[in-house]
Amino acid sequence: MRNLRKFLARAGLALALAATTSASLHAEVVLKRGNGAEPESLDPAISTGVPESFIQMDIFEGLVHPGPDGTLRPGVAESWEISDDGLTYTFKLRPDAVWSDGTPLTAGDFVYSWSRMVDPATASNYAFILWPITNAERITKGEVPKEQIGAQAVDDRTLKVTLRSPTPYFLQMLMHHSAYPVPKQAIEKFGREWTRPGNIVSNGAYMIQEWVPQGHIKAVKNPRFRDAAEVRIDTVFYYPIEEYGTELKQFRAGELHTTYDVPQEQIPMLEKDMAGQFRNSPYFGTYYYGINVTREPFKSNVKLRHALAMALDRDILVKQITKGGEIPAYGWVPPGVPGYEQQQVDWAGTDQKARVAEAKKILAEAGFDKGNPLKVELLYNTNDNHKKIAIAVAGMWKQFLGVETTLRNEEWKVYLESRNKKQFEVMRAAWIGDYVDPYSFLELLRGDIGEQNPAGYANPEYDATANKATAETDPAARFGLLAEAERMVLADMPIIPIYFYSQQHMVSDKVKGWQDNLMDWHPTRYLRLE
Repeated sequence: MRNLRKFLARAGLALALAATTSASLHAEVVLKRGNGAEPESLDPAISTGVPESFIQMDIFEGLVHPGPDGTLRPGVAESWEISDDGLTYTFKLRPDAVWSDGTPLTAGDFVYSWSRMVDPATASNYAFILWPITNAERITKGEVPKEQIGAQAVDDRTLKVTLRSPTPYFLQMLMHHSAYPVPKQAIEKFGREWTRPGNIVSNGAYMIQEWVPQGHIKAVKNPRFRDAAEVRIDTVFYYPIEEYGTELKQFRAGELHTTYDVPQEQIPMLEKDMAGQFRNSPYFGTYYYGINVTREPFKSNVKLRHALAMALDRDILVKQITKGGEIPAYGWVPPGVPGYEQQQVDWAGTDQKARVAEAKKILAEAGFDKGNPLKVELLYNTNDNHKKIAIAVAGMWKQFLGVETTLRNEEWKVYLESRNKKQFEVMRAAWIGDYVDPYSFLELLRGDIGEQNPAGYANPEYDATANKATAETDPAARFGLLAEAERMVLADMPIIPIYFYSQQHMVSDKVKGWQDNLMDWHPTRYLRLE
């Protein structure tokens, strides 16, 4: 017995030394990401912003997910079959799919999550994105119970989804956060507090460990993630930094590995002096101003909306303000959709001098002049870049049209509330496509999608054309209908397109695996630090 104890003591010492050696060989790998604004929510059914989506992409995984280059890869689903008529998708889930609390993740979790997403009781601003699923739209509109959604758990590993019409972008759409599974067990236990640290359960490569409001969110590697052995970053910090100048200083001080954006005025310097770490590439998004068309004077005066749009010299804005290679926008759908012909306002072909002359004429016809100037309040979320553009726009409206503009800035969450409640006259906004298809932009302006509609725009003819497009099975005819819908929007001008995005980030040369892509998706699970 004594000899055995001695052996065990020596064995224990050897194991302890081995563990110590292993720990010293595997120091914690920590990535620090600038992430824009403080998240509105991490509930995939509630959030609407890009900063939230970057975190959700790390902590959740859908049936499919974006690879390091942004292209579609199998996620929780290891395979799928599509019926010949394009109306039925049958997904086979991975046998090792599991939640971070160890609960098996089943097909029933997707049925629960999507039913919750479109349930009017959830009040999701993104419910419309799942409307291609049979009965999803009718559920959101309260016409049928949520149990009638066209998603069925055939068994724990088989999910059968029926669509109301063939939807060519359906698989791409499933990469969006609104299609992620959410944990029924946590939601039923904690209610609205289920996303707080200690409560949240997820199924992605990372798990939320800390959330310090206006400080940081900390996520750690999920040991139960199906591909955990391939995840190289142990811990991720997401910092909400809305002042891009401050963010750049922190990057240069080595306090961040990646930034959410860069200060526009410093782009020439970054291109010259930090070219190896400055990333600039096309982005599937449109920067625009939304006009509240539920209020006068814009509600009943389409020409007045056009006058404000005509007076903006977009070439000056992109060359002297943004400076990042953005493209002046005279249409709503950005470039990058194969086979789709971009549309433009009918005055896009005239020069700036002629546009200003026409805009002045419209204002005079509406009764506005030097003695009775048009007064506009312009809302933007707090951000240096947005402020510079707003000041430049206000200057153009004043110089060319005599319009008196009052600027109003709000923090991200307050701004979102004002936007959703239509508590503004004109507001700064952007829309980033959820999938590479014109409908990702055009559905935003349907009259029946709720608060996400940025301008309160409602045109029954437009909605009818959009509905025809969703039912059209011929790809060319479908694009033709979507182009017709875009021309209607540009004629009614509830939104003023300003430029098509390019994306800028600073990425430390220590970060490997970062690949520029049109959707600007960079899941941490594919990155590494060297």
